[in-house]
Amino acid sequence: MLIDFVPDVAGVSLAESYAFIKAPGGAPANVACAIAKLGGNAAFIGKVGDDEFGHMLASLLKKSGVNSDGICFDKDARTALAFVTLKADGQREFMFYRSPSADMLLKESELKLDLIKQAKIFHYGSISLISEPCKSAHMAAMKAAKQAGVLLSYDPNVRLPLWPSPEAARDGIKSIWDQADFVKVSDDEVEFLTKGDPKKDDVVMSLWNDNFKLLIVTDGPEGCRYFTKKFKGKVNGYKVKTIDTTGAGDAFVGAFLQAVAKDPNLFNDEIKLKEALVFANACGAISTTQKGAIPSLPDKAQAENLIKEAK
Repeated sequence: MLIDFVPDVAGVSLAESYAFIKAPGGAPANVACAIAKLGGNAAFIGKVGDDEFGHMLASLLKKSGVNSDGICFDKDARTALAFVTLKADGQREFMFYRSPSADMLLKESELKLDLIKQAKIFHYGSISLISEPCKSAHMAAMKAAKQAGVLLSYDPNVRLPLWPSPEAARDGIKSIWDQADFVKVSDDEVEFLTKGDPKKDDVVMSLWNDNFKLLIVTDGPEGCRYFTKKFKGKVNGYKVKTIDTTGAGDAFVGAFLQAVAKDPNLFNDEIKLKEALVFANACGAISTTQKGAIPSLPDKAQAENLIKEAK
């Protein structure tokens, strides 16, 4: 979990920006907040600095209805910061301040394993794989979840500036690929991981692993594609006035994981799966209509209204 500083005006470089809006973020934390906003039950595990920003983030999680028992505070390292360039179309570029930041210093001994073991789903990204000791903590958490029969959900959330090189990112992201039950990747991430055309199903299927229950590719405003052992298909997206795409994938994932927690049989029922993805697409779309990831997360009524309007 970190603070994104988002320019108050889109379409200018960081150097040209006069002012920045402070926006709490960090993909797994965004997903936890998305689940809570929709009435689900979520907990977060991670580390922030024992500083004003760190305590602000912890208190925001609590206010959002997320269990924050798994948060640690580091006395020696600061909370991570990211400056985000917003292009005119709401797409982003990142500049990170973490050398090292508190999130990178989460240790295996600091994990609240009981939180993981009692969960239905354990969701994670790839940024926690970049450096030690956080990488070992991440691997231990995955192992504990798997042994407890918890569903593993993986959204790599590629952030190339944080990796030593694109090759290191590809290798690191793929190093745990076969462990997940469910993987969500964006079309851009498919292109990065495969070096192929993400629009082609055979290129996407080169990422398939037989341990998966489901692979989802998000195609921005176009919606998403889904692939299981038995079926595959596409669910259309929604046209909205996009301001900031930060957290759109997390809003989508949060909505989808809440549906899976309610009905784990979703992966085997295409009609139910498509219903869940229609709702997740609506949540992802609404989250792009405001700046910042957590403040823009929709509730159930907002998503249902967008679905009705589209019909």
